Amino acid sequence: MKVAIFSSHRFERSFLEKSNQAHRHTLHLFEARLNTQTAPLAAGFPAVSCFVTDDLTQAVLEQLKQEGTRLIALRSAGFDHVDLEAAHRLGLTVTRVPTYSPYAVAEFAVGLLLSLNRKIHRAHARVREQNFSLEGLMGFDLHGCTVGIVGTGNIGSVFARIMLEFGCHVLANDPVPNENCKQLGVRYVSPVELYEQSDIVSLHCPLTKQTRHLVDDTALAAMKKDVMLINTRAAGGSSIRLRSSVR
Repeated sequence: MKVAIFSSHRFERSFLEKSNQAHRHTLHLFEARLNTQTAPLAAGFPAVSCFVTDDLTQAVLEQLKQEGTRLIALRSAGFDHVDLEAAHRLGLTVTRVPTYSPYAVAEFAVGLLLSLNRKIHRAHARVREQNFSLEGLMGFDLHGCTVGIVGTGNIGSVFARIMLEFGCHVLANDPVPNENCKQLGVRYVSPVELYEQSDIVSLHCPLTKQTRHLVDDTALAAMKKDVMLINTRAAGGSSIRLRSSVR
C-alpha cells in the first residue's frame, strides 16, 4: 500500500523503515504539514499518516477523500485535532497509537518542572555569555510542596509516584480516581481545592470538549501566587510560572 507520511521528522524515519520491513508498504515521506494547501500531495495514496500538528479538519478530510484516501493513521495517541464526525460521514477510517511509554511523558514533565524551578534554561543561556551570577536563579525545595495532578491515568499516576518520591504532598482530580494512587497516599479533591492548595499543577488529561479551557479565568483566580503550571499535553510541552500580574 502507498502511504503518504506528513510532518515526517528525521528521528522517525529509521523507526518507520524498520517497522515497515515486514509489511513492505511504499512510504512517501513529506516534511510538509498537512493542510488544505498540501493535501493534494496525498493524491493517489489510499493511506495517510499524520502527526499531532497536522490539520485534519473537515475541509482537509474532504480533500483527502476526493483524492482517494481511505485510511488515516495517526502517529499519536491524541486525536483532538481530527474532525471525527466528518471522517465518519466521509467513510474514512482513523487509527491512532493506543499507548506508549507513560514514563517518558511523566519524566519529561518532571524535567520541565525542575528546569522551571531551578531556572536551568536561564542559567544555561547566562553561562554561555560567561555570566556566572546566581542572581534571580534561586529555586526552592520540592520536598514538602503540594503538587496537584489533573488526570491520573497511566501518565498521571507515574508522575504522582515520582512526586511522592521527591517528598511532595500530592493532590489529584479525576472523574475516575485511581485506586493505586490512593494506596500510595494521593488525596483526591475537587478542582477548586486542588487549585487553591497546590504549589505546582500538572495537567495529564486528554484534550476533549469537557477539558478544553480547563484552566480558565476562574481556575487561575483560585491558584496561588507563583504557582507552576506544567502541561505536557501541549505540543512539545510547556511550563510557566504564574504571578499575580497575570490574573
